[in-house]
Amino acid sequence: MTGRELILATKPFAKEIRSKSWLYLLSTLVLLIVATAGTLLVPHPALKLISSVFMALLMLRMFVIYHDHQHHSILYMSVIADVIMSIFGVLILAPTSIWKRSHDYHHNHNSKLFSASIGSYPIATKDKFRSMTRGEQRTYLFVRHPLTILFGYFTMFIYGMCIMSFTSAPKKHWDSLVALLVHGAIIWALQHYIGWQAVIFTVFIPHFISSAIGAYLFYAQHNFPGTSFSCKEDWKYEVAALESSSHMLMNPFMRFMTANIGYHHIHHLNSRIPFYRLPEVYHAIPALQNAKTTSLKPMEIAACFKLKVWNPELNKMTGIEQ
Repeated sequence: MTGRELILATKPFAKEIRSKSWLYLLSTLVLLIVATAGTLLVPHPALKLISSVFMALLMLRMFVIYHDHQHHSILYMSVIADVIMSIFGVLILAPTSIWKRSHDYHHNHNSKLFSASIGSYPIATKDKFRSMTRGEQRTYLFVRHPLTILFGYFTMFIYGMCIMSFTSAPKKHWDSLVALLVHGAIIWALQHYIGWQAVIFTVFIPHFISSAIGAYLFYAQHNFPGTSFSCKEDWKYEVAALESSSHMLMNPFMRFMTANIGYHHIHHLNSRIPFYRLPEVYHAIPALQNAKTTSLKPMEIAACFKLKVWNPELNKMTGIEQ
């Protein structure tokens, strides 16, 4: 199948099963509430930590469900779902106005060289990087640095999604300010009424872990050995989806916690496919089983982080000196 034939082949799967959408949304919310309660109510610090880690992973799953809703692939035109997702977007520090605008741009410009880095990590060619000033080079490498991704709670969400979006367009992204104020109010209330332990286990650890994993997934799904980038004139949507988006191999537990976002090449091919139907599409269309892969294994994570610039001579991502 050609790229466009593959898009057409996925269309029958781009229909949600409404009952499943509600089941997965509500069950995830219930599990998230239980884990949150565990961080506050269980007495032993070790149990609080376990609850905190599960809270982080469930926040990650809920974020992918929220992301699907923003693509209109699930619960479209549901007022109740809109309210739930808007509240979650504020609580997760990725309010709907900035998330949808930046993520839609990402889908429409994925793997384009010389486009704005809105909604994605910046990509420069080797020659472009060498022509940058020292300050521009440091900024470029800082944004893509492993520590910047590890501290995504502060760099991507608090600063990028909230502070930067609000200061750049206050009227358009007023909900980013709301997210910051609500986040601060939650921290103040937990510290004032319960104590700093509640802030650490209920806010800091869950947000830190979920943001770090989310930031890395977003990075590695398009910055992996074998990915490709094109000039605007040569760019094609379906080619970008299949050649520049990875199939991230995961165990069943992580597939559940990431709501199947590892099937990223299929998601980019047709973003209207609900997350719970992505494995179905993968098994139904053999051509989609040959995607470029990466995983969460330490060696593969390290390989992804080594990639810094696009080398058009080698037609691949490389380190700066290659």
